[in-house]
Amino acid sequence: MSSMNTMRTTAPTSLWQRMVHLPREARDTLFLLLVIAWLIMPQVARLPVWCSAMAAGILLWRGAIALRNQTLPSRWWLVLLLSLAMAGTYYSHRTLVGRDAGVTFIVVLLALKTLELRAQRDAFVVFFLGFFTLLSNFFFSQSLPLAAAMLIGLMGLLTALVMSHMPVGKPPLIHAARTAGWMCLLGAPIMVVLFVLFPRVAPLWGVPSDAMSGRSGLSGNMKVGSIASLALDESVAMRVRFEGPAPAQRDLYFRGPVLSSFDGREWRALRSAFPPRMQLGAELQVTGAPIRYQVTLEANNRPWILVLDAAPEAPRMNGYQATMSADLQWTADKPMADLVRYSAQSYTNFTHGPTRLATGLQDFVDLPPTYNPRTLQLAAEMRRDPRWAQADAAKLVDAVMDKLRTGGYSYTLEPGVFGTHTADEFWFDRKAGFCEHIASSFVLLMRALDVPARIVTGYQGGEINSVDGFWTVRQSDAHAWSEVWIAGRGWVRVDPTSAVAPGRTGGLQRLQAPRNAVTEALAGAMGPQVALNMRAMWDAVNNRWNQWVLNYTQSRQLDLLRNIGFESPSWEDLGYVLIGIVISVSLGGAAWTLWDRHRQDPWLRLLHQAQQRLTQAGFAVPAHAPPRQMVAVLRQHQAAAYPELADWLLRLEAWRYAPAHSAPGTLQQLQRSFRHLPWPEKPPR
Repeated sequence: MSSMNTMRTTAPTSLWQRMVHLPREARDTLFLLLVIAWLIMPQVARLPVWCSAMAAGILLWRGAIALRNQTLPSRWWLVLLLSLAMAGTYYSHRTLVGRDAGVTFIVVLLALKTLELRAQRDAFVVFFLGFFTLLSNFFFSQSLPLAAAMLIGLMGLLTALVMSHMPVGKPPLIHAARTAGWMCLLGAPIMVVLFVLFPRVAPLWGVPSDAMSGRSGLSGNMKVGSIASLALDESVAMRVRFEGPAPAQRDLYFRGPVLSSFDGREWRALRSAFPPRMQLGAELQVTGAPIRYQVTLEANNRPWILVLDAAPEAPRMNGYQATMSADLQWTADKPMADLVRYSAQSYTNFTHGPTRLATGLQDFVDLPPTYNPRTLQLAAEMRRDPRWAQADAAKLVDAVMDKLRTGGYSYTLEPGVFGTHTADEFWFDRKAGFCEHIASSFVLLMRALDVPARIVTGYQGGEINSVDGFWTVRQSDAHAWSEVWIAGRGWVRVDPTSAVAPGRTGGLQRLQAPRNAVTEALAGAMGPQVALNMRAMWDAVNNRWNQWVLNYTQSRQLDLLRNIGFESPSWEDLGYVLIGIVISVSLGGAAWTLWDRHRQDPWLRLLHQAQQRLTQAGFAVPAHAPPRQMVAVLRQHQAAAYPELADWLLRLEAWRYAPAHSAPGTLQQLQRSFRHLPWPEKPPR
């Protein structure tokens, strides 16, 4: 038993000692492999499976070679693996060019290059590929966590680069990391100046030829049950900042796609059968004071410009042209593939659409045949009822809303999968659904009652962040409501969900997505209020990152110039200011260098350079050793070595301490001959 305990205690110690006492080359190689793995890790979810597996296998193989001090594989192995990588890239992307194919190939090349780390030149190629791989992460995401991870990766690459320039001895990694940190700090002012003033046309990470995919958000059509999937997504859809007091939460309806055509399975945008001259117009009229606000919309690859109902004027945004349709939906001329910021003003008191019966309204009462027969029967029974036989549209809306309030209907995130007759199942069988189930069933019943109706999708509500004052609208706030046409009033918003669950639109009991075990454990450990405060703080930090980094556009650059005195700045002015700063800093650096040279004793500076050369060569020379002591250290290790260097050191000492024996101008001669001396390059044995 005691021997077992001895084995358990000594095995980890021996492994740790083995790691500590690794040769310099093996230690540096393992560190570089860890940095490469860190750079590749954020892209694993986007890379083909074979690419991630190949990169991981190669890095593990190279690590085993370093640990066991084995020889590197032959070039035939590299040719074979490279051919497989090219074939796999073409098979996965059907091309060898473009963003996705290029990133896949560069990851494999970075991993393969580690298998031929034979010289310092090979290491520099690995560093170059590593920096490019680091940059390629921003092609897909520019989030704050990724930026922090890549900053760590940058420090790792710089540390490995510094280590490659320390060929003597076995310097500790912390020393190289400290040097890399100073390099980052010294380069930070240059980075800030270039970020603020370098003229930009598009984001550095933008690749126009590659369409963005896989982003969640509202779609141009709605299959009953699709918005419920967004309710499970807690990611941010947009952030809103109001210039004055914010409207009540029940009035925060951000308008998205308007859906008016139903084929029995899916709602789509209207394709009218009438000629353009007979189609309906917007006829928007607003009253009251406008609500001014700014929206920071997350990238979603959709053209929808989400505005608060209703916005008569086009939102002010850079790089996009906005147009409004007849149903008050604002769209851009291209998808929002990047973070977009725009300003808008809306009115919560408005009317739109025709006030009298028009031919184009027929599109909004059409129903697909053979679908939802029980809903059609319900409408027929209501029409035969004396109470509703001669009722107008407003009274019919009140009757259906009253049915929703008193009929035992409920609002749920998990209504289950609906069948073919979605409205029948909601009205008669399940009596439970999410907002699109309720809105779709309501609109179908209103159409069956010959009342024009349509569905509007978008976002409703949100939550104010107490840290920065922004309203955060999440994907879980995705919502669907309806609009009905009432004679004399035009299109009127009716939200049937408010009849089933008033708290959904009022903010009193907004539903939340189910949390996993980890989230529940954290909330239980910290307390719900602490968890909410941490979430608000994180959202505020992310918002600052979006506002001041990702959304720093050319217009904001020009605003900066305008604030410092330019009347009508342009991108040429940005270039002039940047060139002026570069020239000023360069002249300042040159002046400081000249001043420092005159301030410092040239003899002491030359002596310090000699001491540094000998220390780099491995000689134990004290920091303040005189030239004669340096000669003694040289002769202690190699008696007859470097006679020219020893003679130069003695002449340097004589110039300072025996000037009578030194001819005029000897110091300048010593400075010139310093560059040509045979300095030791390897440490003495």
